[in-house]
Amino acid sequence: MTKQGVSAIVHTKGNPGAHIILRGGRSGTNYDSKSITAASTLCGKAGIEASLIVDCSHGNSKKIHTNQPKVASAVAEQVADGEIAIRGVMIESNLKEGKQTLKPGVTHPSQLKYGVSVTDACINIETTRSVLKELASAVQKRRAKN
Repeated sequence: MTKQGVSAIVHTKGNPGAHIILRGGRSGTNYDSKSITAASTLCGKAGIEASLIVDCSHGNSKKIHTNQPKVASAVAEQVADGEIAIRGVMIESNLKEGKQTLKPGVTHPSQLKYGVSVTDACINIETTRSVLKELASAVQKRRAKN
């Protein structure tokens, strides 16, 4: 659509600032070093710099929120070992652990548990703090190597 509201076909040269989010899925997880290398290789073949974001939740955690710190630890280990293609992580986090289901008739926030997700199950803020400290330490180790 153009600014004038007319249908249009637009061609671009692509986005040099693109990134890939590795979420895992039916075929398994994809945060291990083999998967990171494969994604980096694909980027290279496409002529773009590898910029990978690892989702610590969803398929990579097998949809078990308590697995997120394990995924993050594996990512941190790769980063500490010098992996530069990993640029970030996604973490399902909230004040309190778990999730709650919205029920018909819930019309006011006071009917919900404070700080608990209503979408995906989350790790709590204390666990999140620990995960982020581990990742930050890994980045410091990577920087020291370079």
